[in-house]
Amino acid sequence: MVSVPNGYTTQVMIPWGTPLNGVAPAFAGDGTNTAAEQALQIGANHDGMKFYPLPAGSENSDRGLLVVNHEYSNSTLYAGDGRSVDADGNPTDPDEVRKDINAHGVSVVELVRDTSGEWSIANTGFNRRITAGTTMNLSGPVAGTDLVVTAFDTSGMTTRGTVNNCGRGFTPWGTYLATEENFQGYVTTDEDPIPEEKARYGLSATGFGYLWGALAGDASEVNDEFARWDTTPSGATAASDYRNASNTFGWLVEIDPYNPVSTPTKRTAMGRILHEGAEPGRVIADRPIAWYMGDDNRFDYFYKFVSDENWDPADADGGLTAGNKYLDNGTLYVARFFEDGSGEWVELDISVPALAARFSSQAEVLTYARIAADLVNATPMDRPEWSSTDPNTGEIYLTLTNNTRREVGGENPANPRANNSHGHVIRLAEAGDNPAATTFDWDIFVFGSNASADPSFNISGLTLDNEFASPDGLWFDKRGVLWIQTDNGAPLDSNTNDQMLAVVPAGLDGDRLIRPDTQAQLKRFFVGPAGCEVTGVDMTPDNRTMFVNIQHPGGTFPDGAGTRPRSATVVISRNDGGEIAL
Repeated sequence: MVSVPNGYTTQVMIPWGTPLNGVAPAFAGDGTNTAAEQALQIGANHDGMKFYPLPAGSENSDRGLLVVNHEYSNSTLYAGDGRSVDADGNPTDPDEVRKDINAHGVSVVELVRDTSGEWSIANTGFNRRITAGTTMNLSGPVAGTDLVVTAFDTSGMTTRGTVNNCGRGFTPWGTYLATEENFQGYVTTDEDPIPEEKARYGLSATGFGYLWGALAGDASEVNDEFARWDTTPSGATAASDYRNASNTFGWLVEIDPYNPVSTPTKRTAMGRILHEGAEPGRVIADRPIAWYMGDDNRFDYFYKFVSDENWDPADADGGLTAGNKYLDNGTLYVARFFEDGSGEWVELDISVPALAARFSSQAEVLTYARIAADLVNATPMDRPEWSSTDPNTGEIYLTLTNNTRREVGGENPANPRANNSHGHVIRLAEAGDNPAATTFDWDIFVFGSNASADPSFNISGLTLDNEFASPDGLWFDKRGVLWIQTDNGAPLDSNTNDQMLAVVPAGLDGDRLIRPDTQAQLKRFFVGPAGCEVTGVDMTPDNRTMFVNIQHPGGTFPDGAGTRPRSATVVISRNDGGEIAL
């Protein structure tokens, strides 16, 4: 069950396994759907998403494309008690692994709203699945270099698949940015020792236990299909094996939802990290565009990418061609936060002496952006995840989910709590409201906490009505309401499941900026079912329909007794048909 305020109605849509078109078979609740069927069905474990009105460029709120990330899969995917494995835990059934591969990635699904406010799936040619097996282009400085040469494409210009798509991003020209987060759970290596370039990204011999590469076998066709997940060097050169396959993950993947035959493109100029979100700052004509990106790991960093080109509104419907213009050339920065509330963006460029001493090209700097950020002494953060931009002020907000490994004495100004089990939200303002600024001011907007915690930990004075832990998803609607979603790693006094809260952190009264008291205004709006993460949120342009994703629910959500739990999208609307409000 989900909970919303009085006066609101919910509708559950597109749970895992929902057919995307008239060809796909119905979902089999016992896990017996095949890999081929899964390729035509909604993927597993919904995460970030965005609504794109139809037709393109319109403000239509009754018809549009919902683009949904699918972060990972779990044992409910398979029939019986789980997948078939050998004594070492390696998968043995190729079709089960193909099904797993097809459950990952992104779904594009057309939705329509009828006069009663009910939503349903339509199919006029836009619906499609992008999976961990879909061919993709590589673009930008790393494309075509030796760093991404594999047996699949010895030119280094294409690759296959996207995995662990978590937070979302978007562009002002109508495309979607799928973020590749924990790819180290899928690609493995048996190298000993593991090279720094792989170890810094967490690669190991087992990953998260998917072990798709174990099915490589001897037949060349099967070997190529599955061997790409094992990056252990096995051939004479990179062109004869998949030692570089890990370098083809960790990017932002640009997808044009309005062009169902277009090829997704991995934008390498934006850097390779464990991407959570990739949200732009305010987009203003004749200024460059900045995207803000968290690297979701304890003690990792906060980045931004600034386009070389200034925004031209004539590119508003430019699709992937506009992506070539704005995303293939620009500057990648990483953040340092200082005790006086100031900060600086440090350029990650081969011209920086510390980077020139370690790397031989800008392509290497971008491919190993984590190592580059280490070398310039970026500020280690408490799991930086989603960011969003206040449309009223231009300020950037960032969730720091938690970090229970931060010890006493290891605090820093932007992450001031040791054993930070509940996380916090930080905000920053670029100098001169300039997306290309190299300095900024910052403060901590709100600290997560139990209501009963000592004031030294419950710094924001949260109560039972708005206590929260582990902020993760984050989104400003166009009116300036900030929505905070949780992936709770700590129990709350109110025994609240993962939730979504809302607050208006700033408003304008004419030219005067108004900042209400954050803690007094922060309100719980939505509570998910037991065991879930509440993640992903967007609204129709008229602000009358909200979409919220439920990931890895427990129990039997949403179908009821005797069924397997399924991630799904919850549609929220007001009974009186008005705008979603606090």
